[in-house]
Amino acid sequence: MTGEKSLAKLLKTMKPVHNPGEFVFCRVEHPNTIDINLAICLFKEQEATTVVLKKEIADHLGLEYTFIASWITLTVHSSLEAVGLTAAFSVALAEKGISCNVIAGYYHDHIFVNVKDNGAAMNILEQLSK
Repeated sequence: MTGEKSLAKLLKTMKPVHNPGEFVFCRVEHPNTIDINLAICLFKEQEATTVVLKKEIADHLGLEYTFIASWITLTVHSSLEAVGLTAAFSVALAEKGISCNVIAGYYHDHIFVNVKDNGAAMNILEQLSK
């Protein structure tokens, strides 16, 4: 199954959903010290591995973080080759002063915004899809 590539269709059918909870991005030197089943995402960078976790898990593990996020999933199955979707929603959010951190999965795009901006971000994304 391939994902949608048409920007117009992606925007119209993106259907943002808020995933309950608070999420954090942490840096770990040795990812094998964390049960990867607890992670939302792992990304290996040159300096360290970034791990996205529920805040309570990071707190329990004693990991440091500086940003507490809400997680929004665009439920449309977007193609990894689609052009313009990230630009469209990131510009719409930026115009309202909302930063976003985006992770593209195989099926969906996932947007992490500051917890205080979740309601506004959801409204902006819903308006963008009309």
